[in-house]
Amino acid sequence: QVQLVESGGGLVQAGGSLRLSCAASERTFSSYYMGWFRQAPGKERDFVAGINWNGKITYYADSVKGRFTISRDNAKNTVYLQMNSLKPEDTAVYYCAASQVIATTPGGIHYWGKGTLVTVSS
Repeated sequence: QVQLVESGGGLVQAGGSLRLSCAASERTFSSYYMGWFRQAPGKERDFVAGINWNGKITYYADSVKGRFTISRDNAKNTVYLQMNSLKPEDTAVYYCAASQVIATTPGGIHYWGKGTLVTVSS
């Protein structure tokens, strides 16, 4: 069982930046594909970004390409999401996700964190 704990959410003005972190409990963290999803009120949970086990392959939703960067530190069992040029439409609960294969839909995820709220004011 992998436990994921997100941190770094908060309130930021449009155009600002935030960095989310996700700490994993599993010693075999480096074997997992990691990702971030987000869910706005009344909407479905959507893929944001993903990263393979060694950090050399990354994937992004079109809506965040060029603004968000996913990275990981396997020595610290942590994955990050650097979010720049934030927009009000980025407001959502952001969830850390782990899976054993590449997954860009919620159905493919094995483990979820509890989420951290990001609010972008206009």
